[in-house]
Amino acid sequence: MPYSSNEDLPPQVRDHLPAHAQDIFRAAFNAAHAEHENDPRQEEAAFRIAWAAVKKHYHKAGDRWVANED
Repeated sequence: MPYSSNEDLPPQVRDHLPAHAQDIFRAAFNAAHAEHENDPRQEEAAFRIAWAAVKKHYHKAGDRWVANED
């Protein structure tokens, strides 16, 4: 199901990612969810794509997600 705000994101996303990373996750998830509308694994694909989008801009340092240096 698409997310209308960051507050609607699952706890494993909302409680661990910085606000900007949550924005990236939500936008990528919603786009992928719409793109894979007829796929029986729609939700799974959307989560994989959303995490990949976050990992393009952030990396995990210990227990925290930090922005990549450009």
